[in-house]
Amino acid sequence: MALGEFDLIQRYFVRPAPRAVVGVGDDCAVLALAPGMQLAVSTDMLVEGRHFLSTVAPQHLGHKALAVNLSDLAACGAKPLAYTLALSLPRAEAAFLSGFAEGLHALADAHGIELVGGDTTAGPLNICITVMGEVPAGQALLRSGARAGDALWVSHPPGGGIGDARLALEVFRGACALPGEGFARVRQAMECPQPRVALGQALRGVASAAIDLSDGLMGDLGHVLRRSGPTGAPLGAVIRFDDLPRSAVLADQPADLQAQCLLAGGDDYELLFTAPADHQAQVLAAAQAAGVAVRRIGQLRADPGILVLDGQGQAMPTPWAGFDHFKAA
Repeated sequence: MALGEFDLIQRYFVRPAPRAVVGVGDDCAVLALAPGMQLAVSTDMLVEGRHFLSTVAPQHLGHKALAVNLSDLAACGAKPLAYTLALSLPRAEAAFLSGFAEGLHALADAHGIELVGGDTTAGPLNICITVMGEVPAGQALLRSGARAGDALWVSHPPGGGIGDARLALEVFRGACALPGEGFARVRQAMECPQPRVALGQALRGVASAAIDLSDGLMGDLGHVLRRSGPTGAPLGAVIRFDDLPRSAVLADQPADLQAQCLLAGGDDYELLFTAPADHQAQVLAAAQAAGVAVRRIGQLRADPGILVLDGQGQAMPTPWAGFDHFKAA
């Protein structure tokens, strides 16, 4: 017997949501915020062939669909509260749905976030999640708070770095080859990113601005510089290329490929943030409390533009721009 829309929802997605006044099953979810808290909301859409490959395991896809949204809450310093799921499926297949729901719910449970509504329909595989979080009034981290002289930081996996997700994509594209163990590591980074929710909350009152790395370091830093600078005059930044954290797998690649993955890779979902230069001890304490590694990679300046310096202090060519869905091939 074919699985209908409402049976599908009931079987795979209806779960207890004790923090919601009204959850799945009504026209709207109703949430109650604690006194003194503000609501942080973000939406991300994942489209097959654009954001993920058809070969991804359903469990990993469920994980990533929620992870990329939780990463936005992390960049805002918000505590996850609830989310909705809009899911378009070409077929209601039990094997896919059970794996997808398993990965989705496991990450939701790890971060204490509740599924409170959404929609399902037949169509091309498309996943759209809206997340809601709470943050103390006036304490949300924004892209617009950076100032010239601030230090530039990035989070990264312990013993790893940024750029691995892009390296995995280059392997899938046939542009390079990796041994099995190395490929498994970078594919894990691509398909199962870890949102830095605890770090985002720990950086409230410490960081001056933050953004999550979804479209590449150069592109995402550009967003911060434009939003933080005076009207019509964005800030600039100096990045020390040798200080960019990278895994041993990426470090073994040719220099040009390393630079492309590190500076324009995207899909890292680490936090890129700024803080006053004299806040280094506070930044490191916040990272330790969150159990996340961070690295100071540069500094903001009043002159516009992003300057990347090599190990000899010479400017490196940076021909890449941030990812754009409507300009990407």
